[in-house]
Amino acid sequence: MRKQIIITSALILLASTIAFPVTSLAKEKVVFSGGPAGGTFQVVANAMQVFKPMKASKDFRVRAQSSAGSVENLRKVNSGKAQMGVVYSGHVYLGRNGRMKNDPNKYEDVMAVAWLYGAPAQLIVRKDSGIKSTRDLVGKKVGVGNAGSGAFANCELFFTHMGVWDKIERNAMGYNDAAQAFGNNQLDAFWLFTAFPSGAVIMAAQTNDIEMVDLGQDAESSGFFDQYPYFSKIKVPAGTYRGVDYDSASFQDSALWVANSKVSENTVYQMLSLIYSDEGLAHMKEQKKTFNLMSMDTGTQGVVTPWHPGAVKFWKEKGMM
Repeated sequence: MRKQIIITSALILLASTIAFPVTSLAKEKVVFSGGPAGGTFQVVANAMQVFKPMKASKDFRVRAQSSAGSVENLRKVNSGKAQMGVVYSGHVYLGRNGRMKNDPNKYEDVMAVAWLYGAPAQLIVRKDSGIKSTRDLVGKKVGVGNAGSGAFANCELFFTHMGVWDKIERNAMGYNDAAQAFGNNQLDAFWLFTAFPSGAVIMAAQTNDIEMVDLGQDAESSGFFDQYPYFSKIKVPAGTYRGVDYDSASFQDSALWVANSKVSENTVYQMLSLIYSDEGLAHMKEQKKTFNLMSMDTGTQGVVTPWHPGAVKFWKEKGMM
């Protein structure tokens, strides 16, 4: 009887040993961290999850997960609580170098996969204001974005760099409220950090003759791009807003698709191959107009931090690296 038990146990052990390699073929789990409900970050995560060719993969399974946004995604992806996510290029750069505000930790396991879209700075003034540079805002009433928003944070960063943050009358408010206050002559200028055309600027241009301050020139002459290399140059094209008949130079931060360094090279490569196919790009553009600039040509822009090996393989094959 004892001999039979030993033989039976050995057979069970052998069966489990033989079966073990099968479990190694299980799909790689990819938690994709997005953002708050209704936000663009969450649109990205959901788009990845519902894309049919992605769902059909035999090698990985994508699950969208909401989050507070860029900074939380940086931390979640770095720790491995999420395998992928959307993070602003600036946060990837600052986090990697231990320069996040009130956070000296270094987030070195967050690696770039692709550029998704850009959020450019825009500074709106009246045509007869005489404000031609950020430095001309001294003593003026300025809408600087909602407190706690990315717009506010980047306004504080840029205006501090330009030496005017503590020399203006700051009004923390949303874009539409700022446009209304601007229209009522309660503000001399207002700042935005969002895709164009902005509905708030369109609103302001209906009641005022507006101009856009040349933020690109301010950034160039002050060494802003040297100090914060994750910002890229951009122009708001002439005719984007009523009465602004010239290209307005500015800068933008980039929303990046990122992955934890331990995600397999094959999974990153395959996911990029699916999204950057004609079908994949069409799928993204159907989700939101924000993704209209996504293309093979834009996929590697706005990145100043290390790439995931799977992304390196993909973009090199496509001749973009």
